[in-house]
Amino acid sequence: MLKPSAHHDSFARDNLPPQHMWPDLILDGFNYPDRLNAAVELTDKMVERGFGDHTALIGNGRRRTYKELSDWTNRLAHALVEDLGVKPGNRVLIRSANNPAMVACWLAATKAGAVVVNTMPMLRAVELKKYVELAEITHALCDTRLMDELTLCAKDSPILNTVVGFDGTSNHDAELDRLALEKSVKFDAIETSQDDVALLGFTSGSTGVPKATMHFHRDLLIIADGYAREVLNVHPDDVFVGSPPLAFTFGLGGLAIFPLRFGAAATLLEQATPPNMIEIIEKFKATVSFTAPTAYRAMLKAMEEGADLSSLRAAVSAGETLPAPVYEEWMSKTGKPMLDGIGATEMLHIFISNRFDDHRPACTGKPVTGYEAKIIGPKGEDLPDGEVGRLAVRGPTGCRYLRGARQEEYVQNGWNITGDAFTRDADGYFHFAARNDDMIISSGYNIAGPEVEAALLAHDAVAECAVIGVPDEERGAIVQAHVVLMSGIEPSDTMVKTLQDHVKATIAPFKYPRSVIFTDTLPKTATGKIQRFRLKDPE
Repeated sequence: MLKPSAHHDSFARDNLPPQHMWPDLILDGFNYPDRLNAAVELTDKMVERGFGDHTALIGNGRRRTYKELSDWTNRLAHALVEDLGVKPGNRVLIRSANNPAMVACWLAATKAGAVVVNTMPMLRAVELKKYVELAEITHALCDTRLMDELTLCAKDSPILNTVVGFDGTSNHDAELDRLALEKSVKFDAIETSQDDVALLGFTSGSTGVPKATMHFHRDLLIIADGYAREVLNVHPDDVFVGSPPLAFTFGLGGLAIFPLRFGAAATLLEQATPPNMIEIIEKFKATVSFTAPTAYRAMLKAMEEGADLSSLRAAVSAGETLPAPVYEEWMSKTGKPMLDGIGATEMLHIFISNRFDDHRPACTGKPVTGYEAKIIGPKGEDLPDGEVGRLAVRGPTGCRYLRGARQEEYVQNGWNITGDAFTRDADGYFHFAARNDDMIISSGYNIAGPEVEAALLAHDAVAECAVIGVPDEERGAIVQAHVVLMSGIEPSDTMVKTLQDHVKATIAPFKYPRSVIFTDTLPKTATGKIQRFRLKDPE
């Protein structure tokens, strides 16, 4: 039963899926008061707990303490309510790269009771328009360096009536900053319900049609009080760094919610390339990293060249499944595990993970406390250990699509069906096989593309690769590998055969790539996830 909402604008409540279509929610152990504002918990309450002088955010050349962050977000919240007319429940879009100002705007809008939609800088007007129309967004806050596309979007929009710029650098010299400058550092935050919608997370799916997932105030704290507390064991001395955009729930959790919940610090990079991340890790002695396996490979190479990354105690692999060769090389060079896990925008964050004291290669681990997982067949039947099937999960968070789009597809019989093919072994560990649509059926054999990728990555000549299935008259489909070679190695027919023979010697021979295409780069999302659908359909 939903608790009374504090939203004046009832759009979010009105557009939740019917509750009978929700997944089963297991909230045991996650007890919060009925009135809960997640942004207050991450700022004002942290100051009350004695973290006022601790560093909260590092970025664009300066540090900000928890007291500074609390004051800053309260001033901004005043400006949003008093000058821009933001009402509780209004949708507020934020457009920015990863920087402290974006975090401050998100927290301020959340304090004001808004439903926030964080977006990436690379989105164009036509894409932003889809977000605005689907979520009926009325207000937008934008880094002044990125105004062009948003202004173009708003020009023809009857819905988006307020677009205000903020300074994403450290100068604080833009319209929103000036409005906030003289405001009080005290703000009576909206006493939202714990199950009021706080965030709309848009999926980064492959179809081009956006879906918005709806997350409550309590959900934002659950992912910290669950995964971050249990698996990462976050403490106030931690310094976080990572590459996922804050616009994605994975980045928002790993680079804002997790550190702020425990009095730690987040370093934010607008350009989170591997060299930039390495520089930040060395400079600020970062302890927790969130990035993709490809970036960790670059870090491993940098270590060979003298980079000191010894401060890292937790390396969380994100975006793609973690190939065993990367895990094993990281272990051999650092003596510390790389933590593979799986999450989803629909679930908000990671729900299955390895642990510091319980980890192994080519394994995603066990469910995070509070979650349950199983493997099911085509008709929803439970499959025995060892069989590849669909991953089903339920726990304290779960899928609620805005306006119910595809809700019945994702939620079945109370379980979230993630779209991933997995196996579970006899000891209860889950092993990723492929995305359901990445399984390749060739001559009757089921071949998981990531397994072939892992075999290819174990060869010294391979920097990156992506494996897909392509139609074949004789076999139905064949395995095709798109390979980026290491610097200095030239493509050749000899190299094709070398890699094919290597795969045959590493895994079952029938899984080898009958087609090998060399390329300079692979198409990826902003989180580093390889877009295999673009390899399947270049158009």
